[in-house]
Amino acid sequence: MTVDTQSDSHAVDLGALIDRFHLSENQKAFLRSRWLDQLQWFNAKARLSQRRYYVLRLVAIVGGLIVPALVSLNARHAEVASTVAWVTFALSLTVGISVAVDGFFNYGGRWRQYRRTGELLKAHGWQFFELVGIYGGYHDHRSAFPRFAAEVESLIAEDVEAYLSKVMHEQTHTPKTAPDDPEVGPES
Repeated sequence: MTVDTQSDSHAVDLGALIDRFHLSENQKAFLRSRWLDQLQWFNAKARLSQRRYYVLRLVAIVGGLIVPALVSLNARHAEVASTVAWVTFALSLTVGISVAVDGFFNYGGRWRQYRRTGELLKAHGWQFFELVGIYGGYHDHRSAFPRFAAEVESLIAEDVEAYLSKVMHEQTHTPKTAPDDPEVGPES
């Protein structure tokens, strides 16, 4: 079973579980369209970011190990030396691009952030379903629902805030190099 098929199967299982709760139709709709939808979205984004991060890092690591070995080769034939030089150049460029793309998109950071929010949403969902943790003082799901909805919205807002503050931080800390830019001032 693939990860995506497994995720779809869990969504169907959770949808069936939601149907069994004694909640209003609006509350069930919230569980499906807000909590379950966001849980699936964060999990999918975490998987995608993790795959991209691993691919880019592996290219950088493996390529970074191969380039010095190629440079150290002492090819005596001109044709072999030329081929090794071009392969070394291409691999160096590939490593540099991989590192730059990873640095620009920050897939490792995104993966951890999406994973964190997805896991927190999942934990709140299970606590709500079982009426434990912060929902332990409630007698039924209907009375615990307002607290659950507030917690879900708080987690989503926290994730958005963390993402936006990170983007704003990166934008304000990107060095400007144009010497005639009045925002930068004279070169030091």
